[in-house]
Amino acid sequence: MATTSTTGSTLLQPLSNAVQLPIDQVNFVVCQLFALLAAIWFRTYLRSSKTSSFIRHVVATLLGLYLALFCFGWYALHFLVQSGISYCIMIIIGVENMHKYCFVFALGYLTVCQITRVYIFDYGQYSADFSGPMMIITQKITSLAYEIHDGMFRKDEELTSSQRGLAVRRMPSLLEYLSYTCNFMGILAGPLCSYRDYITFIEGRAHRRAPPGASGQDDLPCESAEPSPNVAVIQKLLVCGLSLFFHLTISKTLPVEYNIDEHFQATASWPTKVVYLYISLLAARPKYYFAWTLADAINNAAGFGFRGYDENGTARWDLISNLRIQQIEMSTSFKMFLDNWNIQTALWLKRVCYERASLSPTIQTFILSAIWHGVYPGYYLTFLTGVVMTLAARAMRSNFRHYFIEPPQLKLLYDVVTWVMTQIAISYTVVPFVLLSVKPSFMFYSSWYYCLHVAGILVLLFLPVKKTQRGKTTHENVQLSRSKKCDERENSLGQNSFSTTNNVCNQNQEIASRHSSLKQ
Repeated sequence: MATTSTTGSTLLQPLSNAVQLPIDQVNFVVCQLFALLAAIWFRTYLRSSKTSSFIRHVVATLLGLYLALFCFGWYALHFLVQSGISYCIMIIIGVENMHKYCFVFALGYLTVCQITRVYIFDYGQYSADFSGPMMIITQKITSLAYEIHDGMFRKDEELTSSQRGLAVRRMPSLLEYLSYTCNFMGILAGPLCSYRDYITFIEGRAHRRAPPGASGQDDLPCESAEPSPNVAVIQKLLVCGLSLFFHLTISKTLPVEYNIDEHFQATASWPTKVVYLYISLLAARPKYYFAWTLADAINNAAGFGFRGYDENGTARWDLISNLRIQQIEMSTSFKMFLDNWNIQTALWLKRVCYERASLSPTIQTFILSAIWHGVYPGYYLTFLTGVVMTLAARAMRSNFRHYFIEPPQLKLLYDVVTWVMTQIAISYTVVPFVLLSVKPSFMFYSSWYYCLHVAGILVLLFLPVKKTQRGKTTHENVQLSRSKKCDERENSLGQNSFSTTNNVCNQNQEIASRHSSLKQ
């Protein structure tokens, strides 16, 4: 019988016992399915064309707070406390410095909650992680604070094109703010979205973009029928179903912890260790695919996530998508993997840290990413290892890739070899992220004799590293057809870091999707 302590509702305890899953996990899945139905109702009966923005804000907020209360009980008060005090800081401090105070408070409050959950309370006592939603709320608070600072204090010529496209020109009302941070579509699993994108959706302006070819121009504002998200939602729900099936069946038979089993380490051959490492980490990914794809589907079902039309006139519903599964599994470089994993978090790290840091932006971004993820030592081991792996992969690519472009057969061989190396390196890097604790993480690395650490350091010592440019920007009026080209190029561009995983093409996409229709 699955009897895990929870501060949330116990109404679904019989279902929890029947499926042999902890009650809080059942609460989470059921609440997300309820949110999906609520999103369909929201889009059908509370359309922006016949419902005021005030009503849409109120309903989205109240439903979000109810879901939080159902899943986490009194812990949901942390969401209101963090959001409320941050809003007070925005109002009281003023636009010149409030982004700094909001950043310190929101991240500090999140860290205190993570410390108390892990080290003061027995972290095995509650399997529901209330700090998960707080991580998303922290992203939203800090993003909005910087966007208000950009829009109401800084001069336009001081901003990058991406920052101009996201800048908020007036202080949000308390209702707008709470609706943004605590709406039912994203309070449990995100993903992060910009404030302007969210307000555009609530006010019903997101779909006013003409399909390519209309009047000879792309992505121009127009009075057109709202595109249907039904196909995109169904496709994402199918992905969710497959991911959940793999998680409940295959994932549990291939635990990552078996990599440090003493008998396995003593008897398994090296090829067996390598294969099991890859397979076990591959089996650990479906739960993320399920949670993030379901969250994306919920937003799409409500009508949020439309990003214009592609060159064939097909509606694109990937504005706030958090991952691209095919690109992840077929990655031939560290950069390609990270560009397509947890996309919105990578954008947040770039916007609030990497683009704004004047000293060692990569190091500062790594530190922020580690602090935001939590206080488990395994997270920090993963990020430290990731620094070495990322820089080594960049050096290898810049020094050798150009020798394997032609002929096509040689390029294919290069792709196969780099795919194998990338998958092994990614798996090796993220083991501590899954194991969490220091002792098992070092047990794993010592069983592998720290071989990839040593190899990465040797590469950095003996191979020249070409310097890359930072902070490239694009023209603000770039059109969606250019965004399509960026999609095709983004996995082959060379500049990247472990945390700032999106390049100049992301800026093209952001500006293209916000052209004109995002004016407040």
